[in-house]
Amino acid sequence: FRPPAFPILLSVFCGTGVQIAAMLMTLMVFALLGFLSPAHRGGLMTAMLLLFVFMGYPAGYVSARLYKMFGRKDWKRNTFMTAMLYPGTVFGCFFVVNLFVWHQGSSGAVPFGTMFALLVLWFGISFPLSSIGAYTGFNKETIANPTRYNHIPRQIPPQPVYMNTCVSTLVGGILPFGAVFIEVFFIMSSIWLHQVYYVFGFLCLVLLILVATCAEITIVMCYFQLCSEDYHWWWRSFLTSGSSALYLYLYSIMYFVTKLDMTKFTAGLIYFVYMFLVSVSFFLLTGTIGFFACFWFVRKIYSEIKID
Repeated sequence: FRPPAFPILLSVFCGTGVQIAAMLMTLMVFALLGFLSPAHRGGLMTAMLLLFVFMGYPAGYVSARLYKMFGRKDWKRNTFMTAMLYPGTVFGCFFVVNLFVWHQGSSGAVPFGTMFALLVLWFGISFPLSSIGAYTGFNKETIANPTRYNHIPRQIPPQPVYMNTCVSTLVGGILPFGAVFIEVFFIMSSIWLHQVYYVFGFLCLVLLILVATCAEITIVMCYFQLCSEDYHWWWRSFLTSGSSALYLYLYSIMYFVTKLDMTKFTAGLIYFVYMFLVSVSFFLLTGTIGFFACFWFVRKIYSEIKID
């Protein structure tokens, strides 16, 4: 339970992952109840945006609680990064792409009034909610670890090749991506080939399979890692399932080459930037699932150890 390297980044990633997961769960409930029509894509996108904004509270809360557990005190910096890092990246990429579309004179360019409205939602709702959540989380009791750790780090013995960080994380990402591979094809066809996607019930089932797969593969890889006396499991647990986003982006490149006929530079730029943002979101979502599954597993096994 020694605090990881770059604790603020890990806590921010987990907080943002919780925000994305909460948004997706709420969106799926509304879709299954029939409140969202797949034929009306604007309504679906608006619902996603508003739900993400209003889920700023759990993001700030989770991020602050983890940051405090790592023994850090600067909760204001943590709050600022939680509210700014991921939304700022998305908005920056969206703004740059929109400039290219606007330069082409396309009617699909988002007007600056809408961009300003997005900024108002971000700084007027999401940022305050993240701050309130972080303040609440930081005032809670620190999450107590079941065992203590020595302040002098113990030397880690030589690891086998398959337990190398790069190898284990890349192998761990194959199963989560494989669980959603077919559904990704249909979703991408609905976005880029203008097909209508109706099977939200099956999508919900696939998301549940994704959660189970991320949790299981991360726990298994973490168990092998701890058996090899390697205690650097914090970041490894996040990256093991999060590496599935790399396969998602590689698949999007293959999809672009084999399925799409985009010859203009702006169209290709839009595709690759948007798929990059989707992959980053998928990385945060799957990484957070794996991290909390591993966090529960490690606390569970070490709390059963009786130290005389």
